[in-house]
Amino acid sequence: MIYILEDDDNIRKLIVYTLRSQNFSCEGFALPSEFWKKMEAEEPKLILLDIMLPEEDGFSILKKIRAEKRPVPVIMLTAKDTEFDVVAGLDAGADDYVTKPFGMMSLVSRIKAVLRRYEKSSEPKILKAASVTIDISKHTVFVGDRQVFLTVKEFDLLAILISNRGHVQSREQLLNSVWNIDADIESRTVDVHIRTLRQKLGETENIIQTVRGVGYVINNE
Repeated sequence: MIYILEDDDNIRKLIVYTLRSQNFSCEGFALPSEFWKKMEAEEPKLILLDIMLPEEDGFSILKKIRAEKRPVPVIMLTAKDTEFDVVAGLDAGADDYVTKPFGMMSLVSRIKAVLRRYEKSSEPKILKAASVTIDISKHTVFVGDRQVFLTVKEFDLLAILISNRGHVQSREQLLNSVWNIDADIESRTVDVHIRTLRQKLGETENIIQTVRGVGYVINNE
């Protein structure tokens, strides 16, 4: 089940039609109050969330979802495409950020990619680098004894970098691994996610090193 919170009737109906044609169960809402009422009855597998809404903006809604520790992926749908808005969405806990206008099949591809990452194998796997520990099966990250809460993409970026420690990962490689390369995704998307990831790692942010003109690396100790 996918919930779409979008106050533009035409966009919402088109998304609902497209997702159902792709065999997704979905339900659309024009108002946050309708959305919250449904959330109390049933939690979805994924949420498509517009930012500019009546009653309550999308950032506020996303922050409430994350504050309640709901393990549901959220893709922001918005006409805002400045780096500030992207970072604000990521900081609030968004898993992806799609700007309008967008192609319906491109959106479907992004939804499938996010769902795949949430449905990874439960096989235990622990990754470590310096004081950072990642538990793949539990989807948790600790810096020492402090738990760090990451979005799906931040988590995947960190896991890929640690798994390939000592080997530089180009932006193109990271786009391929994390986003499955979509035509409307730019390499700056990687840089923005790395920036927010470093901020969340706090005192251990320097574990991720920039290789100018190439990409990023976590070196062996």
